[in-house]
Amino acid sequence: MRILYIDIDSLRPDHLSCYGYRRQTSPHIDAVAAEGVRFENLYATDSPCLPSRTAFFTGLFGIRTGVVNHGGEYADLPLEGPGRGFRSRLAMESFAACLGRAGYHTASISPFPFRHAAYQIWFGFTETYDTGKGGLENADEMYPPARRWLQANGKTDNWFLHVNFWDPHTPYDHPEAYGNPFADAPMDDWITQDLIDRQNQSFGPHSAAEVPGFTDELPPVWRMGRGRIRTVDDARAHLDGYDTGIHYADHFVGKLIQDLKELGIYAETAIIISADHGENHGELNVWGDHQTADQCTNRLPLIVRWPGVTDRTAGQVRQGLHYHLDLPATILELVGGEQPLAWDGQSFAAELRSPQEGGRDFLVISQGAWSCQRSVRWENWLMIRTYHTGLKAFPEYMLFDLAADPHEITNLASRRPELVAVGLQRMDRWVAAQMYRTQRGDPFWGIIREGGPLHANERSDEWRQYLTRLRATGRGHHADRLERFGGRPFTSGLE
Repeated sequence: MRILYIDIDSLRPDHLSCYGYRRQTSPHIDAVAAEGVRFENLYATDSPCLPSRTAFFTGLFGIRTGVVNHGGEYADLPLEGPGRGFRSRLAMESFAACLGRAGYHTASISPFPFRHAAYQIWFGFTETYDTGKGGLENADEMYPPARRWLQANGKTDNWFLHVNFWDPHTPYDHPEAYGNPFADAPMDDWITQDLIDRQNQSFGPHSAAEVPGFTDELPPVWRMGRGRIRTVDDARAHLDGYDTGIHYADHFVGKLIQDLKELGIYAETAIIISADHGENHGELNVWGDHQTADQCTNRLPLIVRWPGVTDRTAGQVRQGLHYHLDLPATILELVGGEQPLAWDGQSFAAELRSPQEGGRDFLVISQGAWSCQRSVRWENWLMIRTYHTGLKAFPEYMLFDLAADPHEITNLASRRPELVAVGLQRMDRWVAAQMYRTQRGDPFWGIIREGGPLHANERSDEWRQYLTRLRATGRGHHADRLERFGGRPFTSGLE
């Protein structure tokens, strides 16, 4: 079998047409979904970028490897020490290494490992190609090496090609000639002027008051969007930039599919489309970034079209709860490979072959680069515990009914403390179970000892400069509380 894995950075599923989005962002991805199985509830174990892809390609939860941050000690895998053999265990048990032992030629086209100095992503790959711009590549720059690889290797058997598109990630800098396909398209109506006004009284990098990060000055490279969200029209301009990025990436997904058809191998090629994390666009006052362990950042799209496997289930949807690292376990089962005993993934191959629901009873997901949050997802509920707020006004506990409130506007923690207790009990038992399987302890407490997550570290110049900005922009009371409490939650959320 030939396997094409398309990995689109920052792609949240509810902005794809095939997931019910009212804008037509993804015609080519939709076509793949019509021929495959679409998963509604796949979540990154750890977010954002570096923790997510490390978990995916190693098969291990971030709490076990310790890789949950974008910097500091907890952005690197631990040394194996005296027990290390001629090759490291991770080099032998990575996803790509397992595919290699199953007889697959593996290749990855991505700038990601060099962007984050995360070379574990490429452990075990036969070929790797860095496109050289550190994640600022547009799809028109990622597509040519992928096309060349397919032209040279596509007709051979048993290959796995990983292609990494970046266009939904900020900055929204697709070619100007591409225009704005959504200039006249309707926008979801959950974003109101009242919500925007309240968010502007709050604070935080990539909030309504500072969309690009620590300032409201939009860099020239941002072709679409706004430096600050003051009105619903500003929100529309921001969403137009994100959705156009999806549309642009989708265009080149279509070109890859056309290449497969022209080579005569489309009918014998599995196509898998997913992401490393999603993106918040107003939820929890995060605009165009991935700072939380919530529905919008940790939920991922997953579409699997696998000839000979999904033929009888084409167009179906699965609702079960899955981790993203369940996908490598599934692929290994389908190709006859052997999953390492240490892996945390569970195959859902049976859900591809027949119309049955599977999945886990609950998931525990995390964020460690902008805040330290751990969340439990079960039934319709998401319970978030904040250990370190980063530069945000998060309470210690949040509870959301995702069926009624998918954009996480109303925190129900104080109204439903019994459900918060259910979430905490599940979280505590899960963390305790992982502590028997790691030598590093809980990485969150290590991050807190370092001063907090990389992008909101209390000891950093950025932290101090941002407090100065808060005072200069009439939000000095927030700066005072941050000086007093640091990253500790201001409130419990249970009041």
